[in-house]
Order: sequence, then structure tokens, then C-alpha cells
Amino acid sequence: MESLVERAGDHMPSLFQTITSDNGSEFSQLYDTLETITDVYSAWLFASYKWGTSENQHKLIRRCIPKGRPISDISDRQIQYIQR
Repeated sequence: MESLVERAGDHMPSLFQTITSDNGSEFSQLYDTLETITDVYSAWLFASYKWGTSENQHKLIRRCIPKGRPISDISDRQIQYIQR
């Protein structure tokens, strides 16, 4: 996440107005990393019906970036294409 913040620079708040994460330990430092940049929310454990938008977005992203492919292999131009 720190690398993403660094790459996005001043555009980070406009690119990510909010971020919602899972409750896994891998997200434990997310709030501390982003508290001055954007609002960070955690998904409710037993409210999977609230995850629909995120899951749909993940599905759309996975059309362009398959699981297992390192994000470092994706060029800035490809990322911009995916965002659009």
C-alpha cells in the first residue's frame, strides 16, 4: 500500500475516496498508513451481502490481471487503462 501511495502521489485522495478492506491480519496497518489520505473501512464479518460491489470490482480487475501475476509486471499505462 505504501508503494501505491508513493506512485499515486498527490492523486491518491482523488483516486481512492474510500478504501474498504477485509478483516484479515494483512490489513492491520492499513488505517495507520492511510489515515491522512482517505477514509478506511473494514468489512463486517458476517455481512457478506455488503461485499457485492467490491467483489464485482475484483472480478472486473481480474479480467486484466489474473491471480498470481505480480502487480510489478503491470505498467502504469495498463493500470490507467484498467482504471478507466
